[in-house]
Amino acid sequence: MAQNIRLRHAQSGVITTGFYGFSWTTLFFSGFPAIFRGDLITGVIVLILSASSFWLVAIIWAFLYNRVYTTRLLERGYVFDDDPEKVREAKRALRIQE
Repeated sequence: MAQNIRLRHAQSGVITTGFYGFSWTTLFFSGFPAIFRGDLITGVIVLILSASSFWLVAIIWAFLYNRVYTTRLLERGYVFDDDPEKVREAKRALRIQE
C-alpha cells in the first residue's frame, strides 16, 4: 500500500507529495499515473512495454514506481517536510541513509 510524504523544494518552497510503497494505481492503470504526475516519457514507455509483455511490466513497475518518482523529486532539490516519524519511515522505505 502506498504511503504519501510531504516534500518541499529547498529553494522555491513549492510543496508536493512524494509516495513510497506498492502502487495499486500503477498496477491497474500501468503508465497513466506517471503521465498524470508529469512523468510523460516514463509513462509512455511503461504503457508500451506493458502492452507488449501482457502486463508483466505493469506488475513489476507497481513495486518500483513510487520509489523511483520520489527519489527523482529528491534529486531535483526537494526535501522531506513532514512529521519526523513519517520522514524516518519514508527514508527507510526509499533506502535513503540518514
